[in-house]
Formats: sequence, structure tokens, C-alpha cells
Amino acid sequence: MASDLEWCYEMLDKTSRSFAMVIRALDPELRDAVCIFYLALRALDTVEDDTAFDVKRKLPLLRSFHDKIVDPNWNFDECGYGDEKTLLQHLERMNRSLLALKPGYQRVIKDVTKRMGAGMADFIEKEVVTIQDWDLYCHYVAGLVGIGLSGIFSECGKEDPNFKNWDGLSNSMGLFLQKTNIIRDYLEDINEKRIFWPREIWSLYAKNLADFKEQKNAQQAVFCLNHLITNAFQHIPDGIEYMSRVKDQNNFNFCAIPQVMAIATLCECYNNHGVFTGVVKISREETVKIMENLSDIKSVCRMFLYYIEKTEKKVPANDPNRAQMLSYLAKSRQIIEKKLKEGKTKVPSSKL
Repeated sequence: MASDLEWCYEMLDKTSRSFAMVIRALDPELRDAVCIFYLALRALDTVEDDTAFDVKRKLPLLRSFHDKIVDPNWNFDECGYGDEKTLLQHLERMNRSLLALKPGYQRVIKDVTKRMGAGMADFIEKEVVTIQDWDLYCHYVAGLVGIGLSGIFSECGKEDPNFKNWDGLSNSMGLFLQKTNIIRDYLEDINEKRIFWPREIWSLYAKNLADFKEQKNAQQAVFCLNHLITNAFQHIPDGIEYMSRVKDQNNFNFCAIPQVMAIATLCECYNNHGVFTGVVKISREETVKIMENLSDIKSVCRMFLYYIEKTEKKVPANDPNRAQMLSYLAKSRQIIEKKLKEGKTKVPSSKL
């Protein structure tokens, strides 16, 4: 029979389509902590996502989940489907693995789980109305992941101990990824009657969010899409600054790969009505090219510069948010060029 930790890695492979590979590339001690951190939040998310689970029981479980994950005998059999259900059914194995980590890692994982569970509970019966709501929701489900990872980095001995104090930068890293997912997944979410686009933005372009699925509303749908992507682009400078502070190569790759994939996805989605008719994603060829060219902060800056220039060419002359988008792109370009000059490197041609 596999050890508890081996079981955790088996569940990581089964429940993560995108993070398993980059987590496994981390150094052993950090890898174990991040694997267990991921599984704890995945288990929490499984409870939050299960619409068949009674809300009256769900809310207190979300708010107390941080205590459940340090109980070496606790598991749960009433939520989830498939591999996520299996994770909860045998969660005591992850819990025991968590308790075997260094105390510093345990504190970070428990604290983030507590804060995320409380935030999820707050939004169970609350609509994402304002842009502030959107930022707060994304903070709870993704910004806190960035903050937790920074806390883990501070404990590992290979990064600046001050990482745990850079909550603003860490939060922006998470918001950029989460907003990308929310924007890209419009059709899937609306078909399942889940609404994560903020009413403050989409109501400028339609009476109902589902109206964007209709071809007659295509122009307004794309304007709304571009508005949301413009909002997401404001987080790029913080992301570049955060990644420039990561020292360890494996840790850098872990942070940088999702960020570059996110800007590539947003660039593909920008001004693209396909978001409302299917799934828009970057090609396998482009993904391979990103992976092959990513090595350090300068390579990340070159990739971001490439997608910034590509997006800039797509901004329509009649887009209501054209001026704001061009402003964000110019600010990001300025910061990237400064980072490249700090490395005594001429600004390269923006080719992947």
C-alpha cells in the first residue's frame, strides 16, 4: 500500500490537469508542501462547488475546513464527484501528510484555508455585482493562493524571507490567473448558470449576461469581453515585479509558466467572439514554444512584450475602453523595458 505522501501525489496527478507537472518540478521539501497545499484547497473547492450539497451544512463546513485538515482521522463522503470525491473520502491521508510538514508550512496552509473558506462562504449566496466584488472574489479563490505560496517560499530557505510580506504582489499574481479563467470560461459557466462576470461591467452592454450568446448581440458581447480583459491587464506590472524577485530556477518556472500562459490566453480571447460560442485556447504548438523559451525574467519579459504588442494591434478603433487598454499596455511595456535595461540587455525584437 502506498504511503500517505505517495497517495497525495497520486491524487495530485488525478485532480490537477495543469499544476501537477510544475509542482513535481519543485525541490523535494517545497514540492511536498505545495502538493499538500494544492490538495487542501482542492478539497475545499470541491465542497464549495457541489451545488447538490445543502447550503445550511456547506457554510459551516467551509468556515471550519481549516480545522478539519489538521484532524488525522477526518474525511468526508458527501461532496464531489470522481477523483475529487475520492480525495475527500480519504482526506485523512492528506491530513497526516500535512501534519508531517515543518510547522511553518502547516501554519501557512491552515491560515490560507481558513481565509479562503470564509470568503467562499461569503460568496455562496452573494452575486458578483461590482468590480470590487470581482476583485474580492478572485482574491479569495486565487489571490490567497498566491499569498500562501509566498508564505511557503519564505519558509523554504531558497527565497527572500520577505516574500511573506508582499501580499499586494502575490494577490495580483492570483487575480491575473483567476480573471483569465473567468473570462475564458464564459460559455461553460453561463450554461451551468454560474455567474462570475461582474454586473457592473456586463450590465453596460446587455440586460442579461446570457444575452451575449445570441448572435444579434455579438458586438456588445465583444465590447464587454474587451472591457474585462482590459481590467485584467492592470495586474501585469505587479506580476513582472513579483517574478523578478524569485531566485530559485524551479520556483521561477513554477510562477512564470502560468503567468505567460495567462497573457497568451487573454491575447487570444481579446476581441474574439469565439469566447461566446466555444472554448478559446492557445494552440499546443504555442504552448510548447512558451515552455521552450522560458528561462529567466528576461525571457518572461520578452514573451510578455510579444503578447502586449500582439494585443495592441487587435484593439478596435471603436472600442469603448480603447484608451484605458492602450494606457495599461503602455505602462506594462515601460516596466518591461526597464526590467530588460536593468539586466544590461537591449530591448529585443518581440518574437517568441
